[in-house]
Amino acid sequence: ALVLLGRFLDMGSWAVDLALSVGIFPYVLKLLQTTTNELRQILVFIWTKILALDKSCQIDLVKDGGHTYFIRFLDSSGAFPEQRAMAAFVLAVIVDGHRRGQEACLEANLVGVCLGHLEASKPNDPQPEPLFLQWLCLCLGKLWEDFMEAQITGREANAFEKLAPLLSEPQPEVRAAAVFALGTLLDIGFDSSKSVVEDEFDDDEKIRAEDAIIKSLLDVVSDGSPLVRAEVAVALARFAFGHKQHLKLAAASYWKPQSSSLLTSLPSIAKFHDAGSATIVSMHMSPLTRASTDSQPVAREARISSSPLGSSGLMHGSPLSDDSSLHSDSGIMHDSVSNGAVHQQRLLDNAVYSQCVRAMFALAKDPSPRIASLGRRVLSIIGIEQVVAKPSKPIGRPGEAATASHTPLAGLARSSSWFDMHAGNLPLSFRTPPVSPPRANYLSGLRRVCSLEFRPHLLSSPEGLADPLLGATGSERSLLPLSTIYNWSCGHFSKPLLGGADASPEIVTKREEKEKFALEHIAKCQHSSISKLNNNPIANWDTRFETGTKTALLHPFSPIVVAADENERIRVWNYEEATLLNGFDNHDFPDKGISKLCLINELDDSLLLVASCDGSVRIWKNYATKGKQKLVTGFSSIQGQKPGARDLNAVVDWQQQSGYLYAAGEVSTVTLWDLEKEQLVRSIPSESECGVTALSASQVHGGQLAAGFADGSLRLYDVRSPEPLVCATRPHQKVERVVGLSFQPGLDPAKVVSASQAGDIQFLDLRATRDTYLTIDAHRGSLTALAVHRHAPIIASGSAKQLIKVFSLEGEQLGIIRYYPSFMAQKIGSVSCLTFHPYQVLLAAGAADSFVSVYTHDNSQAR
Repeated sequence: ALVLLGRFLDMGSWAVDLALSVGIFPYVLKLLQTTTNELRQILVFIWTKILALDKSCQIDLVKDGGHTYFIRFLDSSGAFPEQRAMAAFVLAVIVDGHRRGQEACLEANLVGVCLGHLEASKPNDPQPEPLFLQWLCLCLGKLWEDFMEAQITGREANAFEKLAPLLSEPQPEVRAAAVFALGTLLDIGFDSSKSVVEDEFDDDEKIRAEDAIIKSLLDVVSDGSPLVRAEVAVALARFAFGHKQHLKLAAASYWKPQSSSLLTSLPSIAKFHDAGSATIVSMHMSPLTRASTDSQPVAREARISSSPLGSSGLMHGSPLSDDSSLHSDSGIMHDSVSNGAVHQQRLLDNAVYSQCVRAMFALAKDPSPRIASLGRRVLSIIGIEQVVAKPSKPIGRPGEAATASHTPLAGLARSSSWFDMHAGNLPLSFRTPPVSPPRANYLSGLRRVCSLEFRPHLLSSPEGLADPLLGATGSERSLLPLSTIYNWSCGHFSKPLLGGADASPEIVTKREEKEKFALEHIAKCQHSSISKLNNNPIANWDTRFETGTKTALLHPFSPIVVAADENERIRVWNYEEATLLNGFDNHDFPDKGISKLCLINELDDSLLLVASCDGSVRIWKNYATKGKQKLVTGFSSIQGQKPGARDLNAVVDWQQQSGYLYAAGEVSTVTLWDLEKEQLVRSIPSESECGVTALSASQVHGGQLAAGFADGSLRLYDVRSPEPLVCATRPHQKVERVVGLSFQPGLDPAKVVSASQAGDIQFLDLRATRDTYLTIDAHRGSLTALAVHRHAPIIASGSAKQLIKVFSLEGEQLGIIRYYPSFMAQKIGSVSCLTFHPYQVLLAAGAADSFVSVYTHDNSQAR
């Protein structure tokens, strides 16, 4: 009977409602007093379903001592991890904001039981169930949230040491839950039942624990998942509450007086309020420009790069590296909060405070609008109000879907849940044929991010100057941003849990069709004898970009070209029907333009990865449907920059086979991001004085990566080996930067084509001789773009001198394009980007005038 009841409750919240309305509650409450082993699992399931719908049952459960049943179940042997996760969920609901429940569970040693499970996973054990780890963390966090006795018990039981390792788990949900548990372990003086207990715990111990916690949180401030960074921001806000004065001092010294000479170009002024007398001093974030000995405080201008709803990403890498930034968010600093309710602040090391302030500024400029808004709230707690200037947007933008800045996350809200992705859309393996083995569909998990359904009014202040919540209730408590991981994770249990759905037949059929298309066209490409490229484009599109096209992409399975400009505007065009499908802004505060567009999961509903020159990466879905685009996730792909480098000039490449995004630029490392885990998995020293100017990941051999440098040198890495550098060589005679670099079509693991700004194109086999075996002097200087076809034996190069040349892999020139097909024979613009279609011989060219043209070779029909 209970199993039938459980199956009924699983059908949806309406079923739970009906069951409760016919009075099932007292029966299942009474059953918690039985000791029958067979009933344990189904009872835990039934209570999971009830509490996922109605949290108020927590009161009756504690009254009847029901919590001990679940603690015993959690501690028993022989239960499956998924069932234990349910018991941890039930206990988390029992203690959620319920003091009586917290006290009862603390007495029943819930802290010890949960920490025991976290400790139990030894290195040789099978991988612990992520859902179980997630709920152990959430249960602990809810148990000691604003409950000092439990915090003390946690600290005495070394909770920090058991939670910290979870910050590097592969699942973003587990990392976020661990941040939540560590953040709620920080006592901020809101415990209503405070008594003498506080003195029982040695204050030095407390300081040591806080110090360890905050340092571990600073390590994940640049995590790849917005889910995790949101929790870090909430935890930092709690910390800021307890350490306001020290953080204010750190923030004040952060805006060091600078020399005016280096910074005359940055527009806006920061004010610093102190004891009523407002003095304007020059304040700036960057230690980089401290070379000058100018001791005069200069009223100086600082560039604003933060925004109400968008943000320019970490302008210059991680706030945690000492050479963090040349740009700053200027702010008016004042004490917006009374220190009344916060008890005596404890002093940590000054370096920790300044790292915290840097982390707060970094979060305020996060690529994800939601995190940027949280970051600004954290700054307001330590008295820094962001002064945000609206960017000067170009006027008159035809066909553009304006994203309304009053909607939360500009349309990011979505209701799919953790479970949706993990059971409903299990990653399906697929092939990008025929040169590579089947591989997983990456980023099935990325869809989790948008489901954070946040309170819309948090983002409703249009100018970003004051948060509507500040002083809304007058209570200190309302200033703290709320954590979202707990409520969001609860959604998993209100979905049906029995019987996972397989991929629908339509999805499978679609994928098979695409695979078939790709295979047929790859075979055609490989065996095509391309004698000549047709000078007349099959399509010519005026993008209306004032600054010309910066980068473009041809869709593999639809007649679509995506183009982007310096102002980070993205437009999507159907070149067969000559219609504009969509246009949108990558974010509201563009800085240096977009460096690369990539498609992720091209055999499925592909996602558009947009990499900006400042290192921030944003991933969009529904990008080709007018006004329907949604930001799935965003993160900063490179951190820190070389001393003396003005811009990051980030370059990236995506490797579908491994699920890795590679990123580099004016930094000393190449970073590898695993997009399924949303995590930085490796930083490889570039082993060069110069910055990386071109990156190419092999689409055939996972782990193979080639990098081109500003001095004309190349390096080949194998990221799977402990010593990743395979070889280094300098094929280009002139010391000019490598503009384009790509692996050659075919199965050779190390054959590359490299093009230098000086105009020469070099063909190398990096594993064989390291010498070039073919050189094409394509252009006299001013080479601006190189494209190499993924499967056909054809390459193209473009020049600032308004021409495009097309060559075979043997170096034979197959075509030269100088003019648009018009009566007046107008010359093409200065070429800015070239890209081939992955499975057809089609070339898209973007130029400094606003045209994007699509060319094909002579022996194919012009459409």
